Formats: sequence, structure tokens, C-alpha cells
Amino acid sequence: MGLFGVFSKAKKESLEQGLSKTKESVFKKLSRAVVGKSKVDDEVLDNLEEVLITSDVGVDTTLKIIRRIEERVDRDKYLGVDELNGILKEEIAALLEENNTEDVADFDLPQRTEPYVIMVVGVNGVGKTTTIGKLAWNFKQAGKKVVLGAADTFRAAAIDQLQIWAERVDVPIVRQNMGSDPASVAYDTLTSAKASGADVVIIDTAGRLHNKINLMNELAKIKKVMQKVVPDAPNEVLLILDGSTGQNAFEQAKQFTLATEVTALALTKLDGTAKGGVVIGISDQFKVPVKYIGIGEKMEDLQIFRRKEFVDSLFS
Repeated sequence: MGLFGVFSKAKKESLEQGLSKTKESVFKKLSRAVVGKSKVDDEVLDNLEEVLITSDVGVDTTLKIIRRIEERVDRDKYLGVDELNGILKEEIAALLEENNTEDVADFDLPQRTEPYVIMVVGVNGVGKTTTIGKLAWNFKQAGKKVVLGAADTFRAAAIDQLQIWAERVDVPIVRQNMGSDPASVAYDTLTSAKASGADVVIIDTAGRLHNKINLMNELAKIKKVMQKVVPDAPNEVLLILDGSTGQNAFEQAKQFTLATEVTALALTKLDGTAKGGVVIGISDQFKVPVKYIGIGEKMEDLQIFRRKEFVDSLFS
């Protein structure tokens, strides 16, 4: 088992602290939902529905969860409100599992003869560059050789920020000038990574959603050019979303999943918001696994998403 294979007490405490604002908000609402009640009835379920929707779980996902709990009430005949937290944990964890959000052991990678290529997408301001830096640090801590590619050539600041992270983490970066062809940067990055025997390549890309056709074409071109160097690249298309934006993150997920084939999600900035329920809704609605969550400023605060621990921290 790798360095991050065990969900340590420290990581558990960090997760609970990172989700504290969401947890506090959910528990206040849940307490109001069951006040004066001894069993789960229609009124409690109506109140619970409101709790989940106002916690940014989303309407469709909330209705799924309520239907699951209704089935348990019908089956078990009597469910006390003191059992509601446990039931919520079980049903939400099961829902996440059904939606392909499986627990990942650590920052390990498949055994390969060529670099594992991660193409990172997402709009500006969601924490994309920071997440790439933290990913690089975690992979390096796990003993992997990492190379970064600054293919967001639309903004000089994006290139410079990634350079700062590369220096901080002490990993090589391939960059060109602002306005350069992003596909050319990606090609050079993979060529360099392959020549140096790198294990993982992380490619930053521009996040411009105001013209989805241009974005789609640009990402398709980057993929095509990368495949000249590594035929099955990218092995992962990671969409970064700002968890603190709640329902706006749903819209971004919708636009990016239409523009390219997203294979994994990272939800950032969960420590500064009460909108952590968005993780559950986005995983359910887009059938794309949540792979990472950002719960603080430190390098180790980018955690592998483990559904059971996440749900347990939120509803315990």
C-alpha cells in the first residue's frame, strides 16, 4: 500500500475540519427539520428535502435520496428521527458508489511504460493552478517523477503561476510564451517527459467558456497532438470546480462535459463554504467520479475523495 493508502487519523481530522462549515449548516437545518418529532414521517421527509436542496445537493439528487428513505420507511414501518443521520449516510454513500465514485487507495498510478497523462480543464479562478501544484506535490511524495505543461497560453499570469508552483514543488515545467499554440506546448511537454522517464504529466489548459466551440476545438487539437507522442493520451481529463460556488459549479460541469470527455472531478475550496453538498449532487448528475477534494491551503489538504469518509464526516 502506498504512502497515502491509509486514511489516517490526521487526514480524518483534516477532512472534518475542512467540511466544518457545511456540517454545521446541515446539522442546524436537520435539527429544525426533526424538532418535536420522534419518527420519520411525511413532514420530516418534506423538511429533509428542503435541507438537502438548500445545502446545494441539487433537486434531482435530493429527490433520489428522499425516495430511498421513503422506501426504508415503508419497509421498516417505524424509523426514529435519531436514526436519520445513519440512514442518510448509508443512502448517500450507496448513491455515490452507484455513480462510479469509488474509493481510490492513494496517489498511485497504473503500471505503464509511458507517462500517465492528466489534462486539466476548468474556468479561471476555480483553483486550477493551485490544484495542479498540489497534485504534483502529492505524486512526488508518492515517489513519482512529475512534469508540468503550461498549455494555458491565453494568459501570461497562468504560465507564471504554474512556474511558481513548479519551483515550489521542485518539478520540471515546459512552457512557451503567451499566445503560443497550446497543442505545441502539450507536444513538447510529453516529448520531454517521455525522454526523461517521467511517470506522470499534468497539462494545464485554458478555461474559456464564453466560446464553447473554440474551447472544444482547442481541447480536441491538444488531445490529437499529444497522441502523436503517447498514443492513449490523455489518460485522464480532470475538471476542476470551485465547490464554494454551489449551483454555478453544476453549470460549469455541464458546459465542460459537453465540450470534452471529462473522466474525473476535483472540487476545491470546500473549507471556506457551507456548500459542500454540491459534491454529492455533481457526482450523481454527471456520472463522473469525484477524485479529489480541496479542504484547505496546505499541500496535504488536497485529498483523495473517499465517499464513505466524506459522508461520515458530513453527517456524523
